[in-house]
Amino acid sequence: MIAAYIDEFIMLCAGAWMTAVGLGYVELPVPPNQLWLANLVRQFKWMGPLLMLIAIVLGIAAPS
Repeated sequence: MIAAYIDEFIMLCAGAWMTAVGLGYVELPVPPNQLWLANLVRQFKWMGPLLMLIAIVLGIAAPS
């Protein structure tokens, strides 16, 4: 049970980091020849909040 909460906490932190990178609060250096990485980082704007939402739902739905 504790392990599930730890996993959800890690997901929540990863979602917060992804959101911060996607919105430009945290700089993620992208090499100029890696255009696919720049496209992926732009998608963090919606992937981060989605990951946080999933972590919250799993935390609420976890059996206690």
